[in-house]
Amino acid sequence: MPDKFHFKCIDCGAEYPGDRVIYLCPACEATNDPLAPPRGVLKTVYDYARIRGRSPGTDLFGHLKSEGFLPLLPLKSLDSWPKLRIGRTPLYEAATPSPGGKAGGEADRRTGGLLFLKDDSQNPTFSFKDRASALVSAWARENGITTLVAASTGNAGSSLAGICAAQGQQAVIVVPAAAPLAKLTQILMYGARLIPVRGTYDDAFDLSVQISAKYGFYNRNTAFNPLTIEGKKTVAFELFDQLGCTVPDRIFIPVGDGVIFSGVCRGYEDLLQLGIIDRMPVLVAVQSEGSCNVAMNLGKETFTIRPSKTMADSISVDVPKCFRMTAGFIGKYQGEVLLVSDEEIRQASGHLSRSTGIFSEPAAVAAYAGMMKYHREGRLASDSRNVVLLTGSGLKDPAAVQSIIHMPAPVDPDLGSAGPLLKSFIPS
Repeated sequence: MPDKFHFKCIDCGAEYPGDRVIYLCPACEATNDPLAPPRGVLKTVYDYARIRGRSPGTDLFGHLKSEGFLPLLPLKSLDSWPKLRIGRTPLYEAATPSPGGKAGGEADRRTGGLLFLKDDSQNPTFSFKDRASALVSAWARENGITTLVAASTGNAGSSLAGICAAQGQQAVIVVPAAAPLAKLTQILMYGARLIPVRGTYDDAFDLSVQISAKYGFYNRNTAFNPLTIEGKKTVAFELFDQLGCTVPDRIFIPVGDGVIFSGVCRGYEDLLQLGIIDRMPVLVAVQSEGSCNVAMNLGKETFTIRPSKTMADSISVDVPKCFRMTAGFIGKYQGEVLLVSDEEIRQASGHLSRSTGIFSEPAAVAAYAGMMKYHREGRLASDSRNVVLLTGSGLKDPAAVQSIIHMPAPVDPDLGSAGPLLKSFIPS
């Protein structure tokens, strides 16, 4: 097997070389039920002893950072990355909301600890998905692959389309026809071939796999392609760096398929295996009550599907493809699960925008809503440090928040007409 990395099945433990196209473990895939999360998801395994041994001095993390974390990525060269800024997104310190949901201040910091917002809407296509797309595209480039395919509710598709445009590759994107128009517009503007289907994300997923098998296109699908998890783990390295080489107490993560959650866990697991950190943060998987197929199946022998219906389309999934890895990580590292309602997401969306200046899409706001709910329940210690992953821009789906805003009617261009709109701003 290649010296740098290989793949290992999380179910049967079979190992496979990392120098060829492979998706699920072939032995486990043969037993899969389409109405249950797939078995055979592959984990990327590195030689941690070798990585530790090649670092001069004691600052192993600093050495890895200087190399762009290449020893912990399934790539040969940093030159394979797109010439876009992937990752390196801002981390903002914010006031913890009061338990009632009002704008926070110093008093709230004393009751709810410190809050940090990781704004991944600042990626090139305005979502966290660029981390996975960039790595899949870079690996394809190193291996002479020119056409990639993905199923998506919108973000992964627009991400792959944009990254492929930057790399001179072709992208085929399969989406539910009901995906938000803004995301479909992105896909088309990047020059990808768009295939809208009358059906769900899971239907789009299955069709994309068939397309990949028939035409040989490289498939970027969440969890199906193990490199998506490796791409998403890079956010853990950034958080560790941005927090002064310390581990936060808690990270709130929006969860649909579970790949972002698994990716964050993989990144911190790398640091743990290398001895750079001595503990894992508590990872909180936040799901919408209307799409909670990870939360409701934890610890159960038989997987049960509850049809998804939520405003947070990016985490609306009936059969979570990374369920088995996510559930394993939750159990191994004492992760937590939290459900929020669509109404809580709507209210949190308004609060986040008005109090921080960050406008996030509903799926991203779900994580913020989870943090607010956690705080209302008195579960944020005063000395805790908490991170919320904001995974996509609100401009991805502006229709979702129309119910919480009021668009004023046009007025004549004179002070008499504009005055009523300024009433609350004018001192009495």
